[in-house]
Amino acid sequence: MKPTTIEEFNAAQNDCESPICEKLMHEINRGLPMAESKIWHGHPVWFLDGNPIVGYNKLKGSIRLMFWSGADFEEPDLKPGTGKFKDASVCYTGVEQLNIKDLKRWLKKSTEIQWDYKNICKRKGKLVRLI
Repeated sequence: MKPTTIEEFNAAQNDCESPICEKLMHEINRGLPMAESKIWHGHPVWFLDGNPIVGYNKLKGSIRLMFWSGADFEEPDLKPGTGKFKDASVCYTGVEQLNIKDLKRWLKKSTEIQWDYKNICKRKGKLVRLI
């Protein structure tokens, strides 16, 4: 059965990955108190005004934290995606790898640097910078 809440998603992970998810959820909720959060395309995602900002998912052997506009954060630990979009991510295999200071900085940047993913279909795949 697919999880319908972020808590269910976190609980469904293995003993190493569940604490990573719990910590990420806690820090993201704390850093983005104004964001709406939900399961979107099968994994936890936080939105500002309907625009996806940050989320995490399970990869083989790790949890990936992704920022939709992270490629423009100029953060060496966030690795850009394919280049088609402005996403960037980092993978964790243990909760001890999370650097809360970095995460707080990235969350702050996620409110300051945003591309409009909400309207990407209306614009036929073209991304427009919001802030």
